Amino acid sequence: MKNTAILLISCPDQKGLVATIANFLYQHNANILHADQHQDSELNLFLMRVEWDLDGFQLDIEEFDRHFAAIAEKFQMTWRLALSNHRPKMAIFVSRYDHCLADLLYRHQSGELKCDIPLILSNHTDTQWLAEAYRIPFQHIPVERDGKEEAEKDQLAVLRHHHIDLIVLARYMQVLSADFIKHYPNRVINIHHSFLPAFHGAKPYHRAFERGVKLIGATSHYVTEILDDGPIIEQDVNRISHRDELDDLIQKGRDLEKMVLSRAVRWHIESRILLYANKTVIFD
Repeated sequence: MKNTAILLISCPDQKGLVATIANFLYQHNANILHADQHQDSELNLFLMRVEWDLDGFQLDIEEFDRHFAAIAEKFQMTWRLALSNHRPKMAIFVSRYDHCLADLLYRHQSGELKCDIPLILSNHTDTQWLAEAYRIPFQHIPVERDGKEEAEKDQLAVLRHHHIDLIVLARYMQVLSADFIKHYPNRVINIHHSFLPAFHGAKPYHRAFERGVKLIGATSHYVTEILDDGPIIEQDVNRISHRDELDDLIQKGRDLEKMVLSRAVRWHIESRILLYANKTVIFD
């Protein structure tokens, strides 16, 4: 597999952007493998993801920032450089439901998710067996009704100890506080058991069944201080028939949750997401 660099850019839209970026990379002998862009005409915003092979690239990657700085300043760019061989450290938060956790662990073991998972954290012990089966450390931190602040302090301490880059809420049934989230801006991914904002609460499939819905969905999004209001990364739906019983809805919903969450996590790990205006652009 090629060792590549990925440049993510957002800036005011203007003439010459693509040519300038491509010419800069050409001058340093870059072989561009993928280049995708998007313009938001209402906001006059340009977004781009460009990936190139580092084999033969004639600029020391540690010097990239200094050499690219003049272009970034000229075009008022917000930008980030990522390397494909970097494996972010991902912590998985889970409560009692294990389907999303099991799916992520399998995809990680099979090589689909190119990250390290040094920690599974839960407010219950129901999924400890699964962590042990995959030989991943399991941390149980109970969250009592009047002890949430203390529990989050303990969680943050564990995350710092493991140098965690990304948190995935794999059906973690606790609302994270604003103070917690500010430590990981745009680095906490959640799976929501519906097309937002429908069917909030503990038993969404029961409510959907009672309502007689014809479609059920799942939404993965970044977590922000406002509940279920973060930038949406991925959504999908499945059709429901009048023949479907409650158990059928639950099964179809869980299948959707697994697929939608795994896509969102993979796109984040592969640096395919650009955020702006509480939205995302996915360069898939």
